[in-house]
Amino acid sequence: SPMAAGIFFICRLFPFAIFSPIAGTFVDRFSRRQVMIFTDLARVVVALMFLLVTDARNLWIAYVATILLSTFGAFFEGAKNAATPNLTGKEGLLAGTALMFSTRFLLMAIGSALGGWAAAAFGYQIAFVINAASFLISAYSVWLIPEDAVREKETVERAGRGSFFSELKEGLRYTVRNHFALTILILNVIWATGGGMINIVFERMGGIYFAEAENWNPDVAVAMLWTATGFGLFLGMMIARRASMYLDRMDFNRGFIGWTLIVHGILFAAAGLMPTLWLFMVLTFISRAIVGVEYAVQETMFQRSLPDYIRGRISTLDRGAEITMFGLSSYAASLAIYGISPQTLTIISGLLAGTSGVVWFIRTNKSRVKS
Repeated sequence: SPMAAGIFFICRLFPFAIFSPIAGTFVDRFSRRQVMIFTDLARVVVALMFLLVTDARNLWIAYVATILLSTFGAFFEGAKNAATPNLTGKEGLLAGTALMFSTRFLLMAIGSALGGWAAAAFGYQIAFVINAASFLISAYSVWLIPEDAVREKETVERAGRGSFFSELKEGLRYTVRNHFALTILILNVIWATGGGMINIVFERMGGIYFAEAENWNPDVAVAMLWTATGFGLFLGMMIARRASMYLDRMDFNRGFIGWTLIVHGILFAAAGLMPTLWLFMVLTFISRAIVGVEYAVQETMFQRSLPDYIRGRISTLDRGAEITMFGLSSYAASLAIYGISPQTLTIISGLLAGTSGVVWFIRTNKSRVKS
């Protein structure tokens, strides 16, 4: 049901949002590598809890497991995002960001396709086992990274200064007082007002509307939409570096970020008018490819602007605020779908997400973006 889907996404998103500021402070003080390894191993166990869900009476286990996965994920993402600029160096940050996210989105596309197929062919249990195994592989991959590669020497030397809560407040003050950091936070929150609806949009458009109208298997139809999303984001990330070189020469980063956000929103809104699943997928793919390039450029600018000693706190605070709005939007969509069609919800989702581009233009000027 839409309500159950909304509750599920709240369980996935809100714990991440709540624990993100704490996680950011934690990874700025302690070993980022060890945090990633521990949280991955913990998620192996939690991911297997879904195997215990056999009917609606023990659905609460799925909710609890989702909350735990989200909580551990907040710490992992905080450590990973803070460590990435140290691994790549500032000059290689765009390439590193594009490689990291393009790999993630490619695997998301492949995983969505295989997950939908596996669920339809063998049942959901095999998908849960594969998910748990992926965390184990991730933990091993992080273990291969040297400890001194994920943190600057100056950060290690000052890690013991101040209490935990004083450093937490320092991160909040930095975000509020730094115009660019606050702009990125506002931008991502506005985008999430529309972006958060995508889960319900895909469930209703793919799993209900097109499944009935075109006789698709519901699991396969939803998986195809997520696959199109993943491949679109992957393509966007792959061309981000070349696009960034051109944007730097033309001094067009500000205009590029604003216009791509607006255009991607309009294209996704137009997908709500498409009569077939394939056409819906095409516009979704193009929309996500565009925002994939935008995100790589935006995230690189953001990470370059942050000093290492506070990067974990600022990046997780930004992500936490975005996820909070994402969850609220998802829940609102799960309620709205009782009164409006999934096509209308798709249009609203796209237009709200595109509004973030307008906010970017309002909050920025050329001198601030260039600096």
